[in-house]
Parts: sequence; C-alpha cells; structure tokens
Amino acid sequence: MAAASGIGLSPMHLLRRPVRAAFDRAESFLGRAFPPQWNPLLNLGALGFFFYWIVAASGIWVYIFFDTGVTQAYASIEYMTYEQWYLAGVMRSFHRYASDALVVVALLHLLREFGQDRYRGVRWFSWVTGIVVLVLLVVAGITGYWLVWDRLAQYVAIVTTEWFDALGVFGEPVARNFVAPSTLDSRFFTLMVFIHIAVPLIALIVMWVHLQRVTKPRINPPRGLAVGTFLSLLALSLVHPAVSQPPADLATVPGEVGLDWFYLSLYPLLETLPAPLTWGSALFLLALALAIPWLPPMRQAQPARVDLANCNGCSRCFADCPYAAITMVPRSDGAPFAAEARVDSSLCVRCGICAGACPTAMPFRRASDLSPGIDLPDLPIASLRDRVEAEGTRLVGRGRILVFGCGEGVPLEGLPSERVGVVRLACAGQLPPAFVDYVLSRNLADGVLVTGCAENACHARFGIAWSEARFARVRDPHLRKRVPAERLRTFWAGRLGRRALEAELAAFARALEALPEPTPPRRAPGLRELVEADRA
Repeated sequence: MAAASGIGLSPMHLLRRPVRAAFDRAESFLGRAFPPQWNPLLNLGALGFFFYWIVAASGIWVYIFFDTGVTQAYASIEYMTYEQWYLAGVMRSFHRYASDALVVVALLHLLREFGQDRYRGVRWFSWVTGIVVLVLLVVAGITGYWLVWDRLAQYVAIVTTEWFDALGVFGEPVARNFVAPSTLDSRFFTLMVFIHIAVPLIALIVMWVHLQRVTKPRINPPRGLAVGTFLSLLALSLVHPAVSQPPADLATVPGEVGLDWFYLSLYPLLETLPAPLTWGSALFLLALALAIPWLPPMRQAQPARVDLANCNGCSRCFADCPYAAITMVPRSDGAPFAAEARVDSSLCVRCGICAGACPTAMPFRRASDLSPGIDLPDLPIASLRDRVEAEGTRLVGRGRILVFGCGEGVPLEGLPSERVGVVRLACAGQLPPAFVDYVLSRNLADGVLVTGCAENACHARFGIAWSEARFARVRDPHLRKRVPAERLRTFWAGRLGRRALEAELAAFARALEALPEPTPPRRAPGLRELVEADRA
C-alpha cells in the first residue's frame, strides 16, 4: 500500500516514476505508427551515432567552403547560403539540424535511462560517460555559432569570454579580443575551428568508451528508420534553411539578437547574474548530475555465481551476457574441461540471462541438487522450480496457463486465478527452455505464456531476443522438439500492456480448451536422456 501511494519512497524514485510513465506512454503512442524495431524512442543511442556521422560528413563538406578570416568568415557563409545553396547551403542546414537532433536524442536517452533506473549500481559508468558526452556535444554546438560571425556569434563570444574571464585563470582577459575591430585577427578563427573539430572528436572517443561495458551495442538504427530520418532532415533543410543574422560589428554593442533558445537559453542569465552565482550553479549541477548514481547508493542483489561442479565451460553464458560480465578463463579445479566461466561482479546487472543459457539449469534433475553451472544466488533456478510446482498444483480446470513474467514488464499483480499461475523472473531471458517442457510434461498447466518488456525494449537488452531464439530452436539451449508449439506463447507488451495481456490470456485459454488433452510421457526424462536428445 505504501508503494502504491508513494509513501516511504525515496525522492529519486518519485522523480523516476513520472519520467518512466511519460516514456512508456510516448513509446506506446509511437508504437502505433512504427513497428517495434523502428520506434525512435527505442533507438535513441543508435540515432545518436547516426546523427553524429551526419554532422561529421556535413561538417567536412561545409569546411571546404569556409574561410577563417575575420571578414571572410561571414562572407563565405553567405556565399554558401545563397549562391551555392544547392551544394553548400543545404549541407550547412543539414549540419545544423543534425547537430540539434544529436543533442536532443542524447538528452532523451539520458532521461530514459534515468526513468528506467538503469543508471545506478554497475551502470554508473555508462551514466557518467553519457553526461560527459552530452556536455561535449553542447560545447561543440555553441562553438559552431562563433564561426558564422554574425551578430548572434558576437553576442555569444562576448558573453562566453566574459564568463570565463571571471574565473581569472587566463593571463589576460579573453574578452579584450572583442572590444574593437583592431583587436581581433584571423588566428582566433583558426583556434575556434580547431576547437569546433577537436571537441566532437573527443566526444566520439568518450562515446566509444561509453559502450565498453555492453556487448553487441546497437550503433546503427534500422535501415528504414535511418532513411526516413535522413529524408526528414533533408526536407527540413530545403524548406527552412539555416540563415545568418547581420554581420558582427565590434565597433557596436549587439542590441537585440535572435537568440537560439535551444542551445543558448541560459545566456541571458550568464549576462545578467553575478559570475560567482552562475559558475557555482553550473558546477553544482554538473557535480549533481555525475553523482546521481550514488544518491542514494543502490542496494543490489548478489551477482551471478559460478558452480564449478556443474560448469563444463560451454561458454553459452559468456555468449549471452548483455554486459560483458562473464569471461572464459582456464580451468582452475582440475576438471577435464578447457575453460570455466568467471563473473565480474562490477559488471553483472543480476538479470539472470546467464542462468537461462546454462544447459545444466534442468528442472528434471532429481538425483542431485538443482544447481546450474551459473545462477543468481537471490533468485536461483531451484527456487524457480519450487514456485513452478507450487503454482501448477493449485491450478484447476481446462485451459490452465502458467505465466512467466519479468518484473520490468507487464504488471502481474492480481493476475493469478484458479486457471492462471504466475512465476516472476528477473528477466524473461532467465527462463531455461527446459522449464516449458517441464510444465507441460508434468501436466502442471495446459499452456505456458512468457511475457515481459515491450518488444525491442528489453530492460536487460537481450532477454526477449534470446528467449525468442531459444523457443524457436535456433539458439542453445533450445526448446525440445517434443514441446507442442501451440501450447507456448510469448507476449511482449511492456508496463502499459496489462489489458492486452488479459485479452491474450483469455484467447490463449480458449485455444487450449479446444485442443485435445495432452498425453504426458509415462515417465519424466532424466538429465542424461535430455542432454543426449539435445545433442542429437
């Protein structure tokens, strides 16, 4: 009751909840217009890389036409905009709008990760490096205004340099370069071009570092989404091309300027408020953003643990781990296997996908304890079997369904009934396919439904993909051929899909009632039989 009313929840949780709800609704709304693989909000990281390459390519093209002289800079931009609009002017607009889009998707990506609670614990590294990338992108965008050298660029240059001069770290005030036409020379523009190129390159390096703790990162959006985004930017560049304001004039103080509120919304504050206040606020907000993963520290479950007595070094957990938390190292216990799995607790997100990949996570085991080669200590496979049996034994009637669902997907509260049992997982990928066989062969239910996050939006990245591949028998450990396909369904609807899930369960129950009653095997297969059958 406390959780439902918000009483006793931490301030950070109260902040995350509306952010996540907003993204859930936005993703659901866009899902009506896009297939799951094309949903823009589910491809924010990949779109960020896509926009970055557009910015880089268009920037190189524009630089061919750009002149770094004090008077020549503005003239070259005007030449591109009006005389060579079909070659350079469109590229200038393309460069501008792709830069804006890059900052937008980076900010949305940051907010979505915050709302999804994927910034704390072992994910702190991705959050911190993401903050650094966002700051660098904004800096790169602001320096781009200087190169145009119009009235807005003059305003930005004066306010920025005066703000930095307030620190007193430079030998002479930098703002002196903008007090008169004679104080500014072309070397300054050469420096600004260098900064405008160097900062995005540094950002690219940090983006590469940002991805080092994930496996198979998605850095390219789906082709259809990429083509549509590209054409949209091109159309915007043609319909509403980027243009300059009147040329800068250091002999006069800029009066009214057309401020770009996207990048420069804080500049009026920098101009009017005391520098100690603005600097203090900026540094405080940056420190707060970097410290958020530890406000408060996350209470984490125990990381995945390897049981060498049951690990044969098959490397399936290594191949399936979404966060590179598992490595294969030489055998240490003298067993006749080449390698063993090793878990890096600083990378493990406790999703359980590794346990679902382990061939020894076999519920049919009775001769020995059910202890897979790798498992979650706080949510072990043995307890999963106990919960499956407890739920199965209470189900009655025809059309009985056992639902396996992850905690990040469709809310499962209130779903159990006399014909519906519910077993929670850390992630859908934690479920070994053999459990489906176990449920059906032991007649614990007439059908199995696996549900979780929305399609293409798995909280643990690969839980949905690996589950579907295992059930389709194209990824080990795969579902045995004897399991009837009509008695297994998957349903990926996300947190807003409760009504859709109830409708799916009702339809599934009717379909199961229409099937002939299954004939269970005369005896349950043993572990050796199952392993030999899978090998065959």
